[in-house]
Amino acid sequence: MPNTIKRALISVSDKTGLVDLGKYLADHGVEILSTGGSAKMLADAGVAVKEVSEHTGFPEMMAGRVKTLHPKVHGGILGRRDNDADKKTMAEHDIPEIDLIVVNLYPFEETVASGADYDTCIENIDIGGPAMIRSAAKNHVAVTVIIDTEDYGRLVEEMAANKGGTTLEFRKELAAKAYRRTGAYDAAIGSWFAGVLETPYPERLNFSGALKQELRYGENPHQTAAFYTNGDDRPGIATATQLQGKELSFNNLNDTDAAFELVAEFKDTACAIIKHANPCGVAVSGTLESAYQKALACDPESAFGGIVALNRPLDGATAEEIAKLFAEVVIAPEITAEAQEILGQKKNLRVLQTGGLPDTTVSDMTVRTLAGGYLIQGRDAAVTEGELKVVTKRAPSDQEMADLLFAFTVCKHVKSNAIIYVKDNAAVGIGAGQMSRVNSSRIATWKAEDASKTAGEAESRAVGSVVASDAFFPFADGLLAAAEAGVTAVIQPGGSIRDDEVIAAADEQGLAMVFTGMRHFRH
Repeated sequence: MPNTIKRALISVSDKTGLVDLGKYLADHGVEILSTGGSAKMLADAGVAVKEVSEHTGFPEMMAGRVKTLHPKVHGGILGRRDNDADKKTMAEHDIPEIDLIVVNLYPFEETVASGADYDTCIENIDIGGPAMIRSAAKNHVAVTVIIDTEDYGRLVEEMAANKGGTTLEFRKELAAKAYRRTGAYDAAIGSWFAGVLETPYPERLNFSGALKQELRYGENPHQTAAFYTNGDDRPGIATATQLQGKELSFNNLNDTDAAFELVAEFKDTACAIIKHANPCGVAVSGTLESAYQKALACDPESAFGGIVALNRPLDGATAEEIAKLFAEVVIAPEITAEAQEILGQKKNLRVLQTGGLPDTTVSDMTVRTLAGGYLIQGRDAAVTEGELKVVTKRAPSDQEMADLLFAFTVCKHVKSNAIIYVKDNAAVGIGAGQMSRVNSSRIATWKAEDASKTAGEAESRAVGSVVASDAFFPFADGLLAAAEAGVTAVIQPGGSIRDDEVIAAADEQGLAMVFTGMRHFRH
């Protein structure tokens, strides 16, 4: 049988829809208890309301810190309607039943996000709200708990369908939602304290997410999937506005994130094209159109069905070029009206506008799941550590050094083992995800040769390029494979027991080589 709502307690920080809900409840004979600003707003709107302080016989005190923490409140919520001892206690102490709790919490997450100081954040930790929510959720057999303004309409519909009451299934669903909310709230507080105390790896890990999108499926059609956001305002896939196109899939989201994080690395105008989370083309240039064309030229075959990421507002001229390619997603900080009109002719193409670029120098945490646990690490936010060390007889030229640094930056975003050939600020060959480094070198060589043939060029683009390796060359064979392809300079972390052998091989080939002292594995 539905549980009729006779008395409600309303205490909300977000007052959206409050007056309409209050009027509906009052019009249906519900006595309304309320506090502070909620009570004032209801009273000003002509809704009959009783202050909680009048209900309990105790005033709000300690600047509002203590107002609902009282037996008349929690007894009225937690009292079991079918328990004789509870009913006797409530009668002896004049504790009326409370059938509905409408509470949303102090905006702690928003306060932290605003950059507020320590004391302000502390004052925005809600105590009475979570206590009432948890009490009502525990006693959901009798009590309805509403913690989300979006559920006001559902409550009204439920009461209308059940003669002023709510069903157990409805209350159970809302109780589960309430506990998820208080859990996320406490997780946010715990995470904030970890940051304040500079404790990146506390003894207990708490994190939560808000459902943004249920996905049609995961990496494959037989897998279920969903996309959750964590409240971070880092510009990117989670904050982007989709201007057009089909619903984003699991793979679209994963690949687009990889593409945008890569292109954001560069201060100059840049384009990155990603396929299956690996770059198949990256370039910087004087114009966005040129950067796109240079990125596409690296591997036009793999770019088919890929993700195009740009670090400048997408203009019409660049959009015209992108429109010639079958791409899944285009993402940029801004999309001009002209570009939107051009890309709008490709109805299925997903076009995302982020409003900004992420700060790739911030080493926030990344998470991976394992059987029975999680792996947490700081984001790979660095490119080199200390000074670059020239280890060969020949030092790189200024242009070689510029290309080497570009290539080593790209390395961060290529699955290991990673080998990147770069020429004139554009990738010309990429070898990724191989079990041996020499095979990555061979693949990068083949990719460069294949792209050259496609463009009708007589000579491989690898000739005269530089090469970056995400980790040290364990043997000279990987370096020699790159030398055979025509590279002139090498950047790698160093640190192998065979470094002397590799350096000697580079000198024999007339190569310039620098060590970074830092590797960039991406597994």
